[in-house]
Amino acid sequence: MSVKIGISPIAWQNDDLPDITAAYTMEQALREAREIGYTGVERGQRMPHDTEGLRAYLEANDIALCGGWCSGNTLVNSVEAECAAISQQVEQFVALNAPCIVYAECSNTVQGMQGVPVNSRPKLARDEVLAYAAKLTEVAKWVTGQGMPFAYHHHMGSIIESEEDVNWLMEGAGPEVQLCFDTGHMLFGGGDVMRVMNRWVDRIHHVHFKDIRPDIVRDVRDNDRSFLDAVIAGAFTVPGDGCIDFQAVADKLKAMDYAGWIVVEAEQDPAKAPPYEYSKMGYEHILSVCDRAGLKIDNRT
Repeated sequence: MSVKIGISPIAWQNDDLPDITAAYTMEQALREAREIGYTGVERGQRMPHDTEGLRAYLEANDIALCGGWCSGNTLVNSVEAECAAISQQVEQFVALNAPCIVYAECSNTVQGMQGVPVNSRPKLARDEVLAYAAKLTEVAKWVTGQGMPFAYHHHMGSIIESEEDVNWLMEGAGPEVQLCFDTGHMLFGGGDVMRVMNRWVDRIHHVHFKDIRPDIVRDVRDNDRSFLDAVIAGAFTVPGDGCIDFQAVADKLKAMDYAGWIVVEAEQDPAKAPPYEYSKMGYEHILSVCDRAGLKIDNRT
């Protein structure tokens, strides 16, 4: 059993805040990621959108596709409409042998609204989340039927943000709805990282290693700042630069025989946190905790 280490290009190319990363290119992101040692990258919006173009682009940079964000609208769409809306991405990811789509509900999220406090994110009652989970299961059944695992990303500013939200979603959804477990979003959302991992060990398919700076998170909460304000201020950072115990996370992954991707996703202002320097710091921290946990690293692309 072994794990692979990938990265999101968001530190170099932030799709939600393009101005702060205007000095960087996607080519630089992939080149530097490979130089550091990452063997996979999640899809970014400034990569080629067509399948063969994306395949050639990744091959030219000697890097694999290790998943990618899928903006979902199951809350407002019919199951049939939602499956049709995401079908092109599902087909592409199957063709490119991605480990999963990283799905999040975006129909009413506030994560991309800089003037809207993250505290004002939409919330559903338990019965509403259970109904959503049942509907989402039908979408996930279709996706997995196409040969693509479906990993749900709990995310700040969305209807599935807190530990309680995740618990309700996993309770109500069928096994086809697996979890993209994000350490940083879980802690920012007020959850207990290890408790959630322990509870949903059988549903974790994909893992984002994301650290937080607790003082900044507290300021964002206390002063009703937006999610994008949090990003710019540096709420998120790479593993080993914040407060999360990634040794405990790695130990748990080893205990559960995890054999998927560990993906660094740490968007922040590159003027304060140079992407190469911080991505290298995160990579080296992952190597260290994996080594101590006994997790073998697969360095093939």
